[in-house]
Amino acid sequence: MKVLVVNCGSSSIKFQLINMEDEHVMASGQVERIGIDGLLTYKVHGNKNVKPVDAHDHEAALNDIIDALLHKKVGVIKTLDEINAVGHRIVHGGERFAHSVLIDEEVIEGIEAVTDLAPLHNPANLVGIRACMDLMPDIPQIGVFDTAFHQTMPAKAYLYAVPLKYYRNFGVRRYGFHGTSHSYVSERVCELEGLDYHNSRVIICHIGNGASVCAVKNGKSIDTSMGMTPLEGLCMGTRSGDLDPGVIDYICKKENKTVEEVTKILNKNSGVLGISDISSDYRDLLIEEKEGHIYAKYAIDMMIYRLRKYVGAYYMALGGVDVIALCGGVPENNSVLRGMMVKSFYAIGCKLDNFANHETGVERLITAPDSKVPVWVVPTNEELKIAQEALKLID
Repeated sequence: MKVLVVNCGSSSIKFQLINMEDEHVMASGQVERIGIDGLLTYKVHGNKNVKPVDAHDHEAALNDIIDALLHKKVGVIKTLDEINAVGHRIVHGGERFAHSVLIDEEVIEGIEAVTDLAPLHNPANLVGIRACMDLMPDIPQIGVFDTAFHQTMPAKAYLYAVPLKYYRNFGVRRYGFHGTSHSYVSERVCELEGLDYHNSRVIICHIGNGASVCAVKNGKSIDTSMGMTPLEGLCMGTRSGDLDPGVIDYICKKENKTVEEVTKILNKNSGVLGISDISSDYRDLLIEEKEGHIYAKYAIDMMIYRLRKYVGAYYMALGGVDVIALCGGVPENNSVLRGMMVKSFYAIGCKLDNFANHETGVERLITAPDSKVPVWVVPTNEELKIAQEALKLID
């Protein structure tokens, strides 16, 4: 069984072809700069090829991907009939989609109906779905939603304390994101720790340029840090995270800006980039901190502090925690920041194993044997999770 996983952005398509018999990636890559001067990156058997392509639209880009998969020399399949399903990452499913679904016209209408909640992402996702349906009409198309995993949150967690009409009329509530990642990592860390996933208390910290924390109880999300949009929650690479809403009105008046302009600043020019005035890359900030740049230090301290607060809050919400997992580009690749994160959890009994923290490897336990709460590094694998969801729906 082979599943093609597709992640469509406004000007790019990422893909993986996964053989589900042993869950290995047969080929992967992306097409960038769609509509401008397309560039295909194709990885197979440990080799990477990059070449220009005439990707004037998403359908043309998908054609380039299919041509690569079928290529006589570097291809990994002989016909499209070998692909059993196409799994699509879809950012927002609103309240309608609490599970992955087989895509038909009714589902497409449902995705279109919540486009206002993800205006930068859902339209691109839909373009990719339409293109795949045109190019592979006989292959099942499955939609996997970033928001679906969080639809198990109780009302006390997902409602905002604003007039109820805004929820009833416009869907104003916390939806949460990174759901596919939180779902995969929470299940995987329970396997590694030897826990019953359906009788467990887990905190997942997904820390990259975008970042979120999720409290998972008995296999279900009960709270998460991102909200109606990915702007809420932790201090991130370029996003402000939690903020007094009055700040927006204040800046608008002081700088004669529109709400849209300030919202763009909060999304693109804030976070550790905004505080440090240097970079959104933590590697740069660590270098500058060593050179004595005080605002680089403030940016790092703020990220760690916000993370510590959320982990503490979710410890209380869960009534304790059995295991914590770190995933995303920052903890997966940076031992210094990874160590700072674990040390900041000292109040709940976490104790870093310095040797384990500096070891290389993929999945690893980085707390000491006498740590009251184990902390694991578990690289996320959203593509595999999407392929697994697709397989469930076609079996």
